Amino acid sequence: GRGLKSHAYIHSVQFSHHVFLNLHTLKFYCLPDNYEIIDSSLEDITYVLKPTFTAQQITNLDKQAKLSRAYDGTTYLPGIVGLNNIKANDYANAVLQALSNVPPLRNYFLEEENYKSIQRPPGDIMFLLVQRFGELMRKLWNPRNFKAHVSPHEMLQAVVLCSKKNFQITKQGDGVDFLSWFLNALHSALGGTKKKKKSERRVMKALGDAPCPFSPRVMLVTL
Repeated sequence: GRGLKSHAYIHSVQFSHHVFLNLHTLKFYCLPDNYEIIDSSLEDITYVLKPTFTAQQITNLDKQAKLSRAYDGTTYLPGIVGLNNIKANDYANAVLQALSNVPPLRNYFLEEENYKSIQRPPGDIMFLLVQRFGELMRKLWNPRNFKAHVSPHEMLQAVVLCSKKNFQITKQGDGVDFLSWFLNALHSALGGTKKKKKSERRVMKALGDAPCPFSPRVMLVTL
């Protein structure tokens, strides 16, 4: 919020920090004056927060290996970037990075329209995994990052919540167990069932003619 008693307003007065970003609307505001800032130079910030990819860009990802320069001056290859180790989440980081380089899975999640309209029962929290994984995937492949590494914090928070703390940030877990749970959780959250043909048709419809990202032929993992 931007009201007189909001944290943002008080912070702007106490520390003379005046530019604030609404993380939901992606609009910038100047506080305490409380007016919207419209400036194209700020677009780099909103793009880092929410990268987008066209179908053509996704198609060309594997056709060119071009280094990108982060805003801190370091160079990196999109898709080959580090994930912060918050405390004991390296087991999950390894799995997430591996999955981010499986082309059918990556391509599906880079384009939010593929799963944005999938409906879940009221109160269901599992779709949060889908949303957070898509966000992380787009940040990992973002050619305009601020740094050559990405924080998986929001993704891991969703993992802790949806796994009912079976997989945590502060406690080491087994990578194979996490991989099995995570793929099945995504599969179910996307409307899949234990019946292979029915669930594959559901995702195939979203993908068009592309292979199902959860097919054992692609993932080499039995769901």
